[in-house]
Amino acid sequence: MPDSEAPLILSLTLDDAAQTYCNALRRQHFPARINYLAAHLTLFHHLPGTEQEAVCAQLHELCHAQAPLPLAVTGLRSLGRGVAFTLENDQLRALHRTLQAAFGPWLTPQDQQKLQPHVTIQNKVEPAEAQQLLTDLQADFAPFGAVGTGLHLWAYRQGPWESLAAFPFGNKG
Repeated sequence: MPDSEAPLILSLTLDDAAQTYCNALRRQHFPARINYLAAHLTLFHHLPGTEQEAVCAQLHELCHAQAPLPLAVTGLRSLGRGVAFTLENDQLRALHRTLQAAFGPWLTPQDQQKLQPHVTIQNKVEPAEAQQLLTDLQADFAPFGAVGTGLHLWAYRQGPWESLAAFPFGNKG
């Protein structure tokens, strides 16, 4: 698939400790045969690859002025056939709305929706297995913090994502 035809995915980059923890849970609970991605918080699922240059320019400008985002990991939620951590931060939601406005003409219906920040640690399993993991994890869950450190742009290749560019947050707020 030519580069310009691959859809773009935009995710939030997490601090090393949170990323390591979520990756470990994902390796433990996500079906190994389809677990070819690290844990991630997706902001946009399908931006047009033909607009990569414009997307990158917008992200570079926005991220340079964005301070790192303290995130509260507030709980776990059922995905029906999986489990995810729920995350909260009003600034992240505002950033998402800003990007929705900037990317408006390109957004799919899914990407036009209000952001519900989450990191999936299990998916594509039988509902009973997902419910059991949710119950097990909730028994010991205590809220914790993480930090959003930047944005990452990926090309979707019908499986593993190809890293295209990282946009670290600056220290200006």
